[in-house]
Amino acid sequence: MSIPAFSDIAKSSNDLLTKDFYHTAASNLEIKSKAPNGVSFNVKGKSTHDSQTAGSIEAKYKDDPSGTFFNHLLFLISSPLDRSSNISYRALIRPGQASLLMFYRRAGLTLTQAWTTANVLDTKIEVENQLAKGLKAELLTQYLPKSNTYGAKTNLYFKQPNFHGRAFFDLFKGPTATIDAVLGHEGFLVGAEAGYDVQKAAITRYSAAVGYTVPQYSAAITATNNLSVFAASYYHKVNSDVEAGAKAIWDSKAGDKVGLEVASKWRLDPTSFAKAR
Repeated sequence: MSIPAFSDIAKSSNDLLTKDFYHTAASNLEIKSKAPNGVSFNVKGKSTHDSQTAGSIEAKYKDDPSGTFFNHLLFLISSPLDRSSNISYRALIRPGQASLLMFYRRAGLTLTQAWTTANVLDTKIEVENQLAKGLKAELLTQYLPKSNTYGAKTNLYFKQPNFHGRAFFDLFKGPTATIDAVLGHEGFLVGAEAGYDVQKAAITRYSAAVGYTVPQYSAAITATNNLSVFAASYYHKVNSDVEAGAKAIWDSKAGDKVGLEVASKWRLDPTSFAKAR
């Protein structure tokens, strides 16, 4: 079983308690298509029932790693060819001249661009498993034509068999950074999250969580809002048709009252189900 991200340690119970309930969850519509040249299109719509519907149209192109090409240049220094790098070179020294062979391996970039109903232009560039195995890097930019303002973020995801780490950097606001990590072993999970403001040189928030996950059930305890809000959650897949879950929340700054939520899901047939909370 793969190690989840920090925000997904209690995902099974959270999904059971929040998803599919019309008045508490937003309604989403998504239409996907793919052109013959490999460009994917995605139209999204979202309604929260108490505001206007938001939507976006998105185009995505992935440049799969393949092939090499080179240019012949004159150079005076020799160096061995490093085939482990995307960009490498070899210099051939001959009497009276030196030749440099430049090699570039396509890095496998994925480009996604979207235009939303709020008149926002979003661009995302992704590189996965090219800089290092298990590492995914993203650059996200945002442009608002009406106000002529820009935004830029960088995200890093690193996954290994017993580790899942993420780092989110907002380059124009602060800059700020949010970093989280989860370690796992034989179903046991322990994770932490911290936010940092570079301009203030201060930690702005921190959280922690522990959990245990197996295919039939999962349990988690989280401490968020600078370890002031505690939540204990439990999820049980009774059988292929029945699921049950519960979550208790205590805010140490709000008093001694504990909130409790319980939900269940019953699959009626392969295409329909009933949920209660």
